[in-house]
Amino acid sequence: MNLDSWLSEYTEKGLLRELTPVVRESDGRLFASNRSSGPLYDFSSNDYLALATSPELLAKSKEFLETNGCGAGAARLMSGDLAIYHLLEEEVAKLKGQESALLFGSGYMANCGIIPALVGRNDIVFADRLNHASLYDGCHLSRAEIFRFRHNDMNHLEELLYKKKGEKTALVVVESLYSMDGDRCPLRDLISLKNRFGFMLMVDEAHATGVYGRCGGGIIEEEGMAEHVDIAMGTFGKALGSYGAYAAGTKQLIKLLINRARTFIYSTGLPPAVIGASLAAVRIVSRDDTLRKELFEKVGIFKTALSEAGLENLGLSQIIPIMIGNSKKAVKIADYLRKKGVFATAVRPPTVPEGSARLRFSITRHLEENELLFAARQLIEAIGALS
Repeated sequence: MNLDSWLSEYTEKGLLRELTPVVRESDGRLFASNRSSGPLYDFSSNDYLALATSPELLAKSKEFLETNGCGAGAARLMSGDLAIYHLLEEEVAKLKGQESALLFGSGYMANCGIIPALVGRNDIVFADRLNHASLYDGCHLSRAEIFRFRHNDMNHLEELLYKKKGEKTALVVVESLYSMDGDRCPLRDLISLKNRFGFMLMVDEAHATGVYGRCGGGIIEEEGMAEHVDIAMGTFGKALGSYGAYAAGTKQLIKLLINRARTFIYSTGLPPAVIGASLAAVRIVSRDDTLRKELFEKVGIFKTALSEAGLENLGLSQIIPIMIGNSKKAVKIADYLRKKGVFATAVRPPTVPEGSARLRFSITRHLEENELLFAARQLIEAIGALS
């Protein structure tokens, strides 16, 4: 690879990514790291319930830090299996309606560890075409044969199952809420196919955990499908305001992952302070749905403002993609908005398919009504000015 040529090509296509150092205030607003400009209203955060600065999370994080130290000191299969991990795993299993759970260092590590633990070179995986990159990397690491079905197209999945499943162990991998489109998988239809074809079903609930379900257990809980899902995966770093990830399933499944998931086996345990914050977050979302109601009131305000201005296809979730198409144009609109005080990220290939660059607006409880309406006006103005 010629480094200069690659960088020049990506710059020319509007695909070059760059880091943007910021300072985040407790109210969710952002500032440039040198505070050279005013505050930015953050529409790129996944801290949907505004729990990252919750006093309860901070207090429990501090407690676990002071009583357990800064780090685990070892992988959990060595001497790093702190009792607090099991406490959180028990709470997570209850949240997801499963028998047992296992913690991972991140969502990426979870997906890259779970899938290769379940299937191998003599098996087969069916994956939604718009699955997250970490799910696809987990599929490739497994060395199983991979077939992609059209996004949320159960007829296409059924065709592939008829043609390809045979006698092989089959795993179907989906997200319950897709992070770049903000749409949901047809979970009940998937369960119907599962009952007919006998495959294992893994559902990534990274963007649904805490936000959906009576007790915050995600879309799986909301639709009453926990007993039909073999592997419920999710993260603590989004609506739960902390860091890390989990897999939830039967006791046998978790025993298998402890012995086969390499990203678990060969990683130091999560820091105690992180466990404290995650435990507090799970307890908060489990006991009360007030935060979820407040979030979706704000989602409604923003979507109503956009729809009244003529924008369509805004979806049903807290994730709102504004489709632009051209990558350079998406970057220009994002830069325009940033100068106006609105931080919304331009998402471009390869994160999304070619020709589908977009601005991804994610709504959080941090945002006040006047900020939501202001951002909507600025977005409409930016689209008009740069069309």
